[in-house]
Amino acid sequence: MGLWEGSLALVREFKKLDGERYQLHEEVEARYATFDRDGKGFVQINTYGRADRELPGKLSQSIQLDRQGAEALVAILRKAFALS
Repeated sequence: MGLWEGSLALVREFKKLDGERYQLHEEVEARYATFDRDGKGFVQINTYGRADRELPGKLSQSIQLDRQGAEALVAILRKAFALS
């Protein structure tokens, strides 16, 4: 399976949500990996099902960020948490 196939989501940009109601989600396990493909760097973040799920510990969601996506996310985090 190639880098762009399957159920992964490569995120390159983020759009702000407006007018939605937010609630705090339950904590889950997350793991990350970094890798290079064709001379470009990527970060992959996987989240796993909670202990009370039908299949606890099963891969739930997976996203990948390239440099463009990482820069966009860092800008959001800096603004949201007043990071320097």
